[in-house]
Amino acid sequence: MDIKAAITHEKSADFKIENVELDNPKNDEVLVKIVATGVCHTDAVARDQDVPVPLPAVLGHEGAGVVEKAGSNVKSVEEGDHVVLSFSSCGHCENCLTGHPAYCLQFNKLNFGGIMNDETKRLSQDGEDVSSFFGQSSFGTFAVANERNVVKVDKDVDLSLLGPLGCGIQTGAGTVLNKLKPKSGETIAVYGCGAVGLSAVMAAKIVGCPTIIAVDVHQSRLDTAKELGATHVINGKEQDTVEEIKKITNGGTNYAVETTSVPALARQSVQALKPLGTSAVVGVTQETEFNIFEDILAEGKGLVGAIEGDSVPQVFIPQLIDYYRKGQFPFDKLVKYYELGEINKAFDESKEGKTVKPIVKMPE
Repeated sequence: MDIKAAITHEKSADFKIENVELDNPKNDEVLVKIVATGVCHTDAVARDQDVPVPLPAVLGHEGAGVVEKAGSNVKSVEEGDHVVLSFSSCGHCENCLTGHPAYCLQFNKLNFGGIMNDETKRLSQDGEDVSSFFGQSSFGTFAVANERNVVKVDKDVDLSLLGPLGCGIQTGAGTVLNKLKPKSGETIAVYGCGAVGLSAVMAAKIVGCPTIIAVDVHQSRLDTAKELGATHVINGKEQDTVEEIKKITNGGTNYAVETTSVPALARQSVQALKPLGTSAVVGVTQETEFNIFEDILAEGKGLVGAIEGDSVPQVFIPQLIDYYRKGQFPFDKLVKYYELGEINKAFDESKEGKTVKPIVKMPE
């Protein structure tokens, strides 16, 4: 079928809205009419080839929509269901089987390799293959996804809002709730107040962390962090972050979530921990220098990576929606909507800090 999609032809080039051919779903796949999709930093790093994805490609990995068709082996959803699309995983490696699909042994191939679970492609243009992304490619009016990517959601919540739960918001909240698991009374610092960081702030409030410190360089985002649960905020351009955190906490935080992808902040997130503290890095951060003895070993600190909040999407995303319904997770305060033709503007305004979480709506 012919669809409209935002296609990436070259490294760092603007998205172009063009016609693309989408194949029918296979037996373990679904065809989804995309209603809206979130814009995530991971889309930008793929566009710019910081994480190589074969081009041309249709990016987008925070899709939400309605099932149009389900393959004969699909059991979890049916035509007409509302769904959120999340990351791809194989389902049979040891990490998938033990409840950690975000650490699937095939994760990089299935999400960044341009292929579906059966190692073929569903997208083409003028007879040439087009790469998929995260097994969904939701920057288009329709998407084909494996059943493992698909999360059924209740129909009483605005579907156009829910796409970002599939990656960015799941990552921030899940890093706190699933990976770090702070106990009531333990403290946390969150570096970067984009959608991932602010989701971590909201999750820390749900857990009951008495001290939640948000670090950013945009005052508007720090103000939002205060509104969403941060007890303290630090402007990294104006203050010594490590010194301020140690002053606020009398020695450092128990935990940190580093979302910025800035190498210097990854080190700061460890330096501002108290002894035995742990920092989780979720941003796509490149080479970073640490003094292992001073920064980590001497005080028994931990530095861990966190992918997709170590979540099982089919379990965790409905939990986040339940928190949202109860008023405990107001992620709707982060979003601004754009039309498909405004997708490049959405990326620009996200990079400039004007929008926390852009969501692109598809044409009817």
